Amino acid sequence: MIIQQQITAKLEAEFSPQYLEVLNESHNHNVPSGSESHFKVTLVSDVFAGKRLIQRHRAVNQILADELANDIHALALHTFTAEEWQTKFGQVPESPKCLGGSKK
Repeated sequence: MIIQQQITAKLEAEFSPQYLEVLNESHNHNVPSGSESHFKVTLVSDVFAGKRLIQRHRAVNQILADELANDIHALALHTFTAEEWQTKFGQVPESPKCLGGSKK
């Protein structure tokens, strides 16, 4: 759970989120038990106001650059302002199903 804690700490420090959920979804993939390689992040922050989706994802990727370079194989990002979160979703979107890349 070390990588998950690093992700959470970095995102909390940088984005002061109203809501943050970091889920380790590695168990849904063809990786050894206890792996921390596949994550889903749902992040609600006013820092995202006026920014396009690509800008939001780049900002998160920049903060997690070390983890992405060394530890994370897949990162699903769901980034919202507080207003978007309340009006559009109100719940966490589902991650796409894995196509089993390493199984082939």
